[in-house]
Amino acid sequence: METAVASGAVADQMLISAARAATLKLANQREAAAPHAPVLIRGGEPFDMTSAIPIADPALDLRNPLKGPFQAATLRWEDIAATAMELARIAGILPAFMVDPVDAGEPQAVSTSDLDAYTETGALRIVTRAKLPVTASETAEIVAFRSSADTREHVALIIGNQSGDREPLVRLHSECLTGDILGSLKCDCGPQLDAALHAMAEHAAKDGGWGALLYMRQEGRGIGLINKLRAYRLQDVGFDTVDANQRLGLPDEARDFGTAARMLELLGATTIRLMTNNPKKVDALSSAGVTITQRVQHQLPDNPFNERYLATKRDRSGHLLK
Repeated sequence: METAVASGAVADQMLISAARAATLKLANQREAAAPHAPVLIRGGEPFDMTSAIPIADPALDLRNPLKGPFQAATLRWEDIAATAMELARIAGILPAFMVDPVDAGEPQAVSTSDLDAYTETGALRIVTRAKLPVTASETAEIVAFRSSADTREHVALIIGNQSGDREPLVRLHSECLTGDILGSLKCDCGPQLDAALHAMAEHAAKDGGWGALLYMRQEGRGIGLINKLRAYRLQDVGFDTVDANQRLGLPDEARDFGTAARMLELLGATTIRLMTNNPKKVDALSSAGVTITQRVQHQLPDNPFNERYLATKRDRSGHLLK
């Protein structure tokens, strides 16, 4: 399989997500396929970049009428197609590919083994640590992690005196540029980050315990910054968080909890108290080998801009919010 990377590329077929195929009314043409399997399509004319981009990006539907009709073709390489879709998610790009394109540059082969490096958490190591005074704690320490199989660099912020015989208060926080840095009101990420650090500092001061905030480089719950902003654009026209992600052909939850478990292992913290409103996060970490003795509620007041976002978390993603 080949993917188009050049503006002059032309292809007779495209690979798209099952969700995007449903939007294009192609779902009834592929009953025999797995419900979430990628779909191979062809059109009345070959696809070029001008016609392919609106097919890939549902945010363009209202502005760019699609030039159909489209037909689902037989896909004989489902495993490779699924691998390509997952690699697209990891890369933070839309899960859509031009197949066997002409004038696309050098082809790149895709193999199911290409994902092995991304699922191997054992390669993660602590590479350095240093003192980092922060607003919540002037004695905080930052610990940096890196893997030879992955370019993302995760960090942990340690609050209080790290001790192997005390179970820490832990918060897993996925990177959120818009919320953590720009102060976005569309989510609760920034306030949650700040409140978690202050809760850990209070725990350390009162009880002599310690806390660890794992700052995971997995923007948009694993779909990447650009795709998160594409989802925001869909939310602007009425879709909720879950539907926006699905319409893009991306999962609502794609965070790497295995890496978080490995970070805790390297910190010597395999028994923890976890700050979260998400029972699925508890289950995911437990499945990865972390013992969680207590789930600590971590809910903050909503605002007019994130009220629907939090309601979607509660009603569709199972978060325990009051």
